[in-house]
Amino acid sequence: MPIPEQRDLDATRGILAPWFAAHFGATDVEVGPIQGPALTGFSNETLLMDATYTPADGGARRTEGLVVRVKPTGHTVFLESDFEWQYRVLEILGTQTDVPVPVVRGFEADPSILGAPFFVMDRIDGCRVPADAPSYNATGWIHDDATPAQRRTLVESGLDQLVKIHALDWRALGLGFLDKPQYGARGFEQQLRYYEASYEWAARGEDQPVVGAALEFCRENAPGDRELTVCWGDARINNQLFDDDYHVRAVLDWEMVTLADPMMDLGWWCFLDRHFHEGMDQPRLDGFPTREEMVAYYAATSGRALHDLDFYEVFAGLRFGVVMIQIKNLLVEFGLAPADSDMGRTNAVTRVVAELLGLPDPTASASELASEPGRMDRS
Repeated sequence: MPIPEQRDLDATRGILAPWFAAHFGATDVEVGPIQGPALTGFSNETLLMDATYTPADGGARRTEGLVVRVKPTGHTVFLESDFEWQYRVLEILGTQTDVPVPVVRGFEADPSILGAPFFVMDRIDGCRVPADAPSYNATGWIHDDATPAQRRTLVESGLDQLVKIHALDWRALGLGFLDKPQYGARGFEQQLRYYEASYEWAARGEDQPVVGAALEFCRENAPGDRELTVCWGDARINNQLFDDDYHVRAVLDWEMVTLADPMMDLGWWCFLDRHFHEGMDQPRLDGFPTREEMVAYYAATSGRALHDLDFYEVFAGLRFGVVMIQIKNLLVEFGLAPADSDMGRTNAVTRVVAELLGLPDPTASASELASEPGRMDRS
């Protein structure tokens, strides 16, 4: 989600050049123009650039594409950013597993350099990512250029990476630091308590009928944990880079990485699919797998027995709903939405959550809502 650009990009080039020199063992570093679009992200500030330098061994000058991710400070989407964790996860996955992630080049904890901690990773060129807005199923390369077979390949390749992530041995990889015992026992209890706290933080005492109902449903219907795996957290094709053959080249955006039942990731994947289709009133593109086909593909590829998936879709709606409430808060703070904006209550996310729970459509008109009784099935 975009926010107005706050950084002097030309000054940032001058700051980063000596940092690259010191950390890359390079001399004569020149940082090219930074692609800081007019709008940049809430969850992380992302800066893209080329750096040209002479290696310390005196070899020929080279140019590399780099990405700098800067920790959000005053305006954040998540209750806790766990920023350094993202870097540590990328470093571990990139060096000890076959999960395709960007190569990380260094972490800087000192906030005095760019105003906040940051880390650097290689830019992966020649790939494409399915767009959020406008959505990939309404326009763009998947909509306009892909054949039905290529669309299926893309989704199945994305699911292959989810299976690969869930097969990791998090203990052997040293990923135990993802535990948050302050929120309770590792597993669903911890996840629920974290999102309870996040809901209170984002809602700021305001009534949130749909997201509040989802929270109550999750409290009353919480399943037992079957297993704990690494969960990517934001599992969707929009966070994957694809090559020209519609296969995944990299798995991105690990802000929500955690340890949980793998059904939490699969539920998020399915909910986001609903969000981009039913929530946005977009027809399913020819060749794009249905929810049932995606779930069956994951089950067959992973060898896992699925369980409680309907529940985990509602839980995904709770999590995404909390994010949307906080995004509304930030848009108001930046003057991009009026103070009385109802965006946190009425959006594509709450629309899908309401459908899952048998509640009235929050995006419908008042007259439509009056004729729709609304019911939450807790069976």
